[in-house]
Amino acid sequence: MKDVANTVAANAGKFRDPYYTADGAPRAHVTLSQAETLWFNTGTLCNIECANCYILSSPTNDALVYITEAEVSDYLDQIEARAWPVREIAFTGGEPFMNPQMIEMARAALARGYDVLILTNAMRPMMRKFMRAGIEALNADYPGKMTFRISVDHWSEALHDEERGEGAFALTLTGMDWLRDRGVPMAVAGRTVWGETETEGRAGYAALYAQRGYDINAENSGATVLFPEMDEETEVPEITTACWDILGKSPGDVMCASSRMVVKRKGAAKPAVLACTLLPYAPEFELGETLAEAERDVALNHPHCAKFCVLGGASCSA
Repeated sequence: MKDVANTVAANAGKFRDPYYTADGAPRAHVTLSQAETLWFNTGTLCNIECANCYILSSPTNDALVYITEAEVSDYLDQIEARAWPVREIAFTGGEPFMNPQMIEMARAALARGYDVLILTNAMRPMMRKFMRAGIEALNADYPGKMTFRISVDHWSEALHDEERGEGAFALTLTGMDWLRDRGVPMAVAGRTVWGETETEGRAGYAALYAQRGYDINAENSGATVLFPEMDEETEVPEITTACWDILGKSPGDVMCASSRMVVKRKGAAKPAVLACTLLPYAPEFELGETLAEAERDVALNHPHCAKFCVLGGASCSA
C-alpha cells in the first residue's frame, strides 16, 4: 500500500503558480493551435462505479448534469462561427447512454459532417431497446462516421472485473458483440495499471479481438488506447518551457493544443468550456462559457498534465 503522506509531501509546493514552477522556472503553456476535437461530457452519472474512475463517475455522482441536444447544437454553431478546424465531436461521461438525448446529440453532430466518437462501457444503458434502435439508425444514415470506444480495462475478465465489478466483462462483451454484428466501428480503451509491458498488453487484446471477431487493430494506438494510470498523490515533475527540448516533444503534441471539453455543472445556468477532459473539478482549467473564451493558452499546472499527457503521451481523442 502506498504511503500517501510521503507522496503528498513529495509534491508539496508544486503546481500552484500558473507561470512558474516550484523552483522558479517558467512553466510550460500550451496554445490551442489546431482545434480538432470538441468533447462533450454528457453527465457524470454512470451505471457502475469503477475502482479508479478518472472522473469519479458513479450511479450517484451528478456533479456534471445531463447536457442537452440544444446545448450541443449551440456549440456546433460556435465552431462554425469561430472557424475552428474541428473534424471530430466526442462524447464522454459518466456513461453517455445514461443521457436520454444521446442519440439526438450524436445525430446533430453527424448531420453537420463531423466524425463522432462515443466513449461507453457498452453495458445495459447502451443496450436499452430505444438506444439500440437509435444506434442502428445512425449507423445506417452515416456509415463509418461514428466510432464507439469501449472501456475494456484489461483483456482478461479477472482484471477487468477487478476494476469494474464482477460480471462487467461479460456484459461489455455482449454489447460489443451486438455492435460487431451491426457493423458499428469500434475502438477500445484499456489501462496499463497492472504492470504489463505494452507488447504483452497489445498481444492480449489482439487475442481477445481474434476470438470475438472484432475488427479492431491491437497495434494501432488510436484503435487500442492504453491509458497510463493517474494518481494525484504520486510524485511527478513539473513541466517547464525547457522540457520540450529535453523530452524531444512539442506543445502541439499535448491534448489541450487540439481539444476542449464542454460540461454542465449541477446548478449552473449554462455549460462551461474546459481545457481538459480529465480535469472537470479543477476551477483553474475552466476557460469560460464560450468557445471564444476557450481559445486562450493553458498552463500545465496539474500532475495529470505531466504524468498523463506530456510524459505519458496519452490523448483522449482518436
